[in-house]
Amino acid sequence: MRVLLAACLFAASASAHHSMAGFDRNKTVTLTGTVKQFKWANPHSWIEMEVTNDKGSMDVWNIEMTSPAVLIRAGWKSSSVKPGDKVTMMAHPLVTGEPGGIFVSVTIPSGQTLTDRPIQPAAATPPPRP
Repeated sequence: MRVLLAACLFAASASAHHSMAGFDRNKTVTLTGTVKQFKWANPHSWIEMEVTNDKGSMDVWNIEMTSPAVLIRAGWKSSSVKPGDKVTMMAHPLVTGEPGGIFVSVTIPSGQTLTDRPIQPAAATPPPRP
């Protein structure tokens, strides 16, 4: 059974790699749980987190992210999220209803919210006129 589940997850992630059709971009879910694993890897990083579902049991959500190079430009480090961290994640869910999705943002234990959008430099203040 586990092999079948792993094969299905791999197939879903492989097909989603080149298309966003596997994600419901019209919905955003908010997940609160514990980071099980953070994979800082190319071509996509991943956050795997344990979330208590509405029946009281634990679901493992696999959230696909962008590449480490893009995350670095957004202010991330490979240590920004660690196993055991209690986080709140926002994601566009899989269209299948399975526990997975594509990353939107994460609020880490410090209260900081991280996204995958590049950090914008502060606008320069023009010097005062003489």
